Amino acid sequence: MTALRAPLAIVGVGIAALIVPEVSDTYYVTVAFTLCMWIALTQSWTVLSGMAGYISLGHVVFYGLGGYVVVVAWQTIPLFLSIPLAGLATGAFALLIGSSVLRVRGPYFVILTFGIAELVKYILLNLDAEMGQAGRFMIGLPQISTLYYIVLGLAVAATLMVWGVRRSKLGAGLIAIREDEEAAETIGVPVARYKVYAYVLSAIIPGMVGGLMGLRNTYMEVVHIFNPAVSFTIVTMAIIGGSNDLRGPVFGALFLTVLSEFLWSSLPQLYMIVLGTLLIAFVLYAPNGIVGLVGKLKKPVGPEPGRAP
Repeated sequence: MTALRAPLAIVGVGIAALIVPEVSDTYYVTVAFTLCMWIALTQSWTVLSGMAGYISLGHVVFYGLGGYVVVVAWQTIPLFLSIPLAGLATGAFALLIGSSVLRVRGPYFVILTFGIAELVKYILLNLDAEMGQAGRFMIGLPQISTLYYIVLGLAVAATLMVWGVRRSKLGAGLIAIREDEEAAETIGVPVARYKVYAYVLSAIIPGMVGGLMGLRNTYMEVVHIFNPAVSFTIVTMAIIGGSNDLRGPVFGALFLTVLSEFLWSSLPQLYMIVLGTLLIAFVLYAPNGIVGLVGKLKKPVGPEPGRAP
């Protein structure tokens, strides 16, 4: 019976997720959309940052590029083609810059990824200015229920991607890189190639998610879709949930989505203060996140095996 609990829980959650638009009003569909968006983004982030240990603070570059591609292509290319196109564009961009970017590590990599996102943002701003575009109005946008089902599929795809990578030779190599990059290279792990693979994989789904978010409003500006807060929120969710476990991004996204909805409606001025406080608390006292806390609660209380009480 215990062995069936996890599959039954997964099936139950899946059914509940599928029927949300049928049994809820627009507000709850929007909240579910936001939750799935953050799950997809955070799961994708963990491929590079959770497994390989290369902490990225610039994942918004893929999110923003994907949004820009889809918005520019709106009513020119069908949605079912523009969303995959956004993923291909961000994957190609990650492949193009990956070899150079991944030559640096630690805080230098963090700063570099943040700088790349800002650079791309201002390049696109200048490009729009040259074309006489301050922003873009869009008409005939899909209903939120349509976007919800797409982002739900992306959240599932991101989770399955992480699950597959963790159980593959690539995943073992990335974990070896995280633990000791020089030692991993010494024993034959193709470090440079594996890091680029992880970088590209972590970029594709955020590009598609950004494309969907670009269609959430009738007006899009580059500054808004390249908001650095997206990257900070991804990192926060991964840390609070626990990035070393498949369930971590789900727990982190769920916790902060519910918290943000509560605070924005009642105490919006305290949101960032509470978020920062929680991040510090988890880093100091619960480095394994919510997953680690749940694991501790499940441990039986009592004397260790083989030791008298």
